[in-house]
Amino acid sequence: MTTATPTRAPSPASAQRRATVDWRLRFGFLSLIWGFSFLLIKVGTEAYAPFQVTFGRLLFGTLVLAAAMAVKRERLPRGARTWGHLTVAALLLNALPFSLFAYAELTIPSTLAGICNATSPLWGMALSLVALSEDRPTRVRVAGLGLGFLGVLTVLGAWQGFDGLDPRGTAMALLASLSYPIGWIYVRRTLAGTDHSPLSLTGAQLLLATAQLAVVTPLFTTLPSRFPVLPLLAVIALGALGTGVAMLVQYGLVSEVGPTTAQMVTYFIPVIATAAGVALLGESLAWSTPVGAVIVLAGAALTQARPRT
Repeated sequence: MTTATPTRAPSPASAQRRATVDWRLRFGFLSLIWGFSFLLIKVGTEAYAPFQVTFGRLLFGTLVLAAAMAVKRERLPRGARTWGHLTVAALLLNALPFSLFAYAELTIPSTLAGICNATSPLWGMALSLVALSEDRPTRVRVAGLGLGFLGVLTVLGAWQGFDGLDPRGTAMALLASLSYPIGWIYVRRTLAGTDHSPLSLTGAQLLLATAQLAVVTPLFTTLPSRFPVLPLLAVIALGALGTGVAMLVQYGLVSEVGPTTAQMVTYFIPVIATAAGVALLGESLAWSTPVGAVIVLAGAALTQARPRT
């Protein structure tokens, strides 16, 4: 998940016009491109610095959304206050977590990064109990929170003293997953109910994140002397597909089937990331990794449960 700009429910007629491809196929496509994102990050960082991978990802993602805005004749939002809130959202939802995942994958497998990403609903549940008064804890959700973090300890092999894991890389991946719900809560508090379209807000958000990385990247990296083709293609795919196209597909799903169903894609991402890392990158897989991942996903699902009305 890379953005949290609010969405407006479309009219039935407009939703019907957009539903040219069955939503289940688009759901599967979104799961694939987000699941493969961690593999693409790993391939990209083999030749380019993490900040360069993140900058390329944001740049190509922004170009895709800019093209979509041009086709739909959407304009960027107006108002200094809106742009100020979007600047913070761009940092928390794009620039910071994308960079942390890129740095994390220098020392941890892409499979572990994908599983750490699945902890976002757990962090979100814990933070919303404090920051959002309308989110009331229930026994089921609290139990899901505890179960989810038990799964994290299982993935990390806590009973073995976290042997074989790079603590710095793992901490960066977990911090990246924590940054998402912080950003979601911030956006919910500041941009909910805005009159601007989701596409306009998301385009502005990615543009600001790209500008942030354009400032940071030259300060900490040097221009590569060569541009290997495969890592370059990985960065382009990561930005154009894993960021730009993914956001467009995500908002189409939210408009058609609602946010609850659309956000279930989160539970498929670690499965695909693990399969891709093992099959294509030859990453090793201990028994605790898939078992812990299942526990994490089960806990995350419980934290999203809502009481019946």
